[in-house]
Amino acid sequence: MGSPGKTSALAGEVTSKDPATGLRAVVALRGLLEELERLHVDHAREQGWTWQQIADALRVSRQSAHEKHAPRRKAQGMEG
Repeated sequence: MGSPGKTSALAGEVTSKDPATGLRAVVALRGLLEELERLHVDHAREQGWTWQQIADALRVSRQSAHEKHAPRRKAQGMEG
């Protein structure tokens, strides 16, 4: 994940009045959210959570959670 310096720099960019800076921060935040979701989905699966439990926690359908994360996990040898 991003370093603390990057995170604090991002915090400053989010409140910028400059649209280019603010929109760049939005893109960075999207990437950070995706990374956090992957990390925590992996932790949940490692601890035996079902796709339904993960989907409920993310407030999405089981199918959506599975389609988003299972192929990546299989490609990385994390799913059977």
